[in-house]
Amino acid sequence: MSGVRPGTAAPRGGTASRGGVGARGGTGARPGGARGANRAGGEERALTSVAAGDRFHGEEPEHTPRLWHVTLSVSGARAPLTEVRRALEQLAHDHPFLLTSRYADDHAEIRYWEEARDLHDAAAVALRLWGEHRQTAGLPPWEIVGLEVIDRATYHQRIAAGYGPAPATPVGVHPF
Repeated sequence: MSGVRPGTAAPRGGTASRGGVGARGGTGARPGGARGANRAGGEERALTSVAAGDRFHGEEPEHTPRLWHVTLSVSGARAPLTEVRRALEQLAHDHPFLLTSRYADDHAEIRYWEEARDLHDAAAVALRLWGEHRQTAGLPPWEIVGLEVIDRATYHQRIAAGYGPAPATPVGVHPF
């Protein structure tokens, strides 16, 4: 086997992993410490691959994609309301995952569901949304001034407690 280092376990399926990235998309680093902190100096961890749907023993479902409710707030210099509305409608057309957009002439709020492995991934996508689609949708040159990312359970707890947007909030683009 030319793709396996001496002293490491042969991967399942007979093919070696490439690029040092595991099946879950990570780099091997674990929360709570540097990579290899629990190993003796110079000792390497055996590399294995995991077939789709397989889990390591004791691995929790938190490593699989989950739904996150995202609220992105932007603001800036005043822009004509008709242009702001048209731009948000174009963004919603280009990306139908958007649930609700509310707007005024100097700020807007976008709410949507994002599927991501963890909060960090969902937040990273949200922070890129406005800038990456500014040209294609004709969005105003506003800056992101707020971001909230919560998991599905927290969203539903808030709704049940009477907080957050009412469940009957119409989907689409609406003025504040």
